[in-house]
Amino acid sequence: MISGIKHIIFDLGGVLLNIDYKRTETAFIEAGITNFPALYSQMQQTDLFDRFEMGLIPADEFISGLQQVSNTAVTAPQIVHAWNAMILDYPVRRLQILQQLRLYYDLFLLSNTNEIHEAAFNELLLRTHGLPNIGVFFDKVYLSHRVGLRKPMAAIFERVLTENGLAPEETLFIDDSPQHIAAAKELGIQTIFLEKGMTIEDSIFKAKAN
Repeated sequence: MISGIKHIIFDLGGVLLNIDYKRTETAFIEAGITNFPALYSQMQQTDLFDRFEMGLIPADEFISGLQQVSNTAVTAPQIVHAWNAMILDYPVRRLQILQQLRLYYDLFLLSNTNEIHEAAFNELLLRTHGLPNIGVFFDKVYLSHRVGLRKPMAAIFERVLTENGLAPEETLFIDDSPQHIAAAKELGIQTIFLEKGMTIEDSIFKAKAN
């Protein structure tokens, strides 16, 4: 862990919540939207996804937008199912780590997400761990579609810092997307890039050996 840290900002997908973009890509292709890989990836996406992640359009408009670019008739339930296919599980050790960290640090969640995924990842947490929503682990939650901003915009990081009186040099940001890490670094925030194969439980907050 970097020294001098008082506040930690976590990304959600790929850091706390296991996700697999390939599963969503495969599900959309199977549903008939064969050009989905050109529309969306972890690194970049088309305007439709950006607008949905920033809460500029509702779920039904997002769904109809995908229907318009599909190569076959695809239903709204098929789209929702495919869109949520990437959401896998919350490893219990990661939730335990959040509980332990709250004793010593201010914790914040900063996630690029959308209303369909928010409903799905909270339902998953309730079903598998009996907890009502991911917000129970944090002092404050910033979801892109609720605040109208998304990473890697500097404005969303500045909002978290300003609203909570956080000094950048005392703040750690953990994310699995390099473009988000780069944006945080520009503001003087300490960062850890969770590269492929790394996990917070094995690479950052490892249990001390007895």
